Amino acid sequence: MEILGIGTDIVECPRIGKMIEHHGELFLRRIYTEREIRYCQARKHAIEHFAGRWAAKEAILKAMGTGRSRGIAWTHIEVRNGLDGKPQVMICGAARDVARELRIAEILVSISHCRTYATAHAMALGRPARPDGPAGPAAS
Repeated sequence: MEILGIGTDIVECPRIGKMIEHHGELFLRRIYTEREIRYCQARKHAIEHFAGRWAAKEAILKAMGTGRSRGIAWTHIEVRNGLDGKPQVMICGAARDVARELRIAEILVSISHCRTYATAHAMALGRPARPDGPAGPAAS
């Protein structure tokens, strides 16, 4: 695997709390998937977890090198926790299409937060290009 991109983000937790307070469900459903909303709302410090997911999505977009362009919606990126608690990145829609085009096979993410800040780092990994094309003869 080769590193195709890295990204990092930091956000103030109270800022995300204010967005949720002012815009409520509209904000939550525009940014987070149903699974993410359930996960964060079930936590004792829900705002910190929402902020962590926000930072993770920003870091992932930076690692992909696209930002929110090319039709990628916030909800095309989902951060889940595995059975071991490790965050995992799931992508769908335009984000998946762009990842395939860029040869991104996996995105790793790390999230940290406290009462004041949430930060995340992401790394986009891909398979090395083959001599006969960007992703070899199986690319389509």
